[in-house]
Amino acid sequence: LTLRSCPVLHYSLHLFLEKIPAYCAANGLTPPAQVVLVLDPKYQPEYQYIVDAYGGKLAFANPGVERQGSVENGLNKLVELADNCEFIAVHDSARPLVTIPEILDVVTDAQAVGAAVLGVPCKATIKESDDGITVQRTIPRARLWEVHTPQVVKVEALLRGFAKVEREGLEVTDDVSIIEALGEPVKLTLGEYTNLKITTPEDMDVATAILSDRGEEEIVLGGAGTGVSGGGRGTGRGGGSIDGDAASEVDLSSSSGAGGAAAYGKANPFSQTPKQRMDEKSYNSMSGARMNDGYDTGRTYPAPPTPSKWHE
Repeated sequence: LTLRSCPVLHYSLHLFLEKIPAYCAANGLTPPAQVVLVLDPKYQPEYQYIVDAYGGKLAFANPGVERQGSVENGLNKLVELADNCEFIAVHDSARPLVTIPEILDVVTDAQAVGAAVLGVPCKATIKESDDGITVQRTIPRARLWEVHTPQVVKVEALLRGFAKVEREGLEVTDDVSIIEALGEPVKLTLGEYTNLKITTPEDMDVATAILSDRGEEEIVLGGAGTGVSGGGRGTGRGGGSIDGDAASEVDLSSSSGAGGAAAYGKANPFSQTPKQRMDEKSYNSMSGARMNDGYDTGRTYPAPPTPSKWHE
């Protein structure tokens, strides 16, 4: 799917490979050590030119049958290439509008707690139904949160979590659910309502309006002088774009270190070597953990307004 002038996926690549490193350089911080793009092998040749342009900072991992298999494969690739990383930030590329301040906040919270996830309090009224026809009950929304990405977790904890999930045949719904299955806390980091997931044509219209409202410039991948733009290919290379359905399934796994150090002057948190390594898997069998949205965030709602008129 093309958002404005380039594929939706390129916004996440640009964020982790260009915008966050530039922010870190300007603020004396260590940028993400590695970005792993989980992508179907049949589309990888189309993106090889971008991988080549970043000199080892970007690498592919193959997807699993389900989301958690994809995340595990991305995690294993990250450990293989950057085994001194303490945290992993897992991001769904179908969310192209996440901001650097949101990432700073969620990484800071993960540093303090061990795991954190971006989210916003639910605004909609939620009804429960057994048959999809009759309302069974109305679920109080005061305790309900809509969870976004990135989700930031200690690498060591996520490795232990995947081992438990496979050993006990657990079914988990997202990345931090694995940490919940370990009985460890997950911090809810208050995000922005503009961090929407592209799932319908109407979402594309809203995303376009938000980008225009922010005054976002054209996406350029590959760094200065590479000639790699968001909508095409590098100089002398053929054109084309990734299929929209495939793009919506892609996760970005990154050892993003832009958080707490920026706000609180902490040292780079990504210096601990994980003790466990696992081979890449093409499939994971999982079957009962649940997500707990009731964790006390210690934050105030409603959130302060964002620059976008689409906040509410």
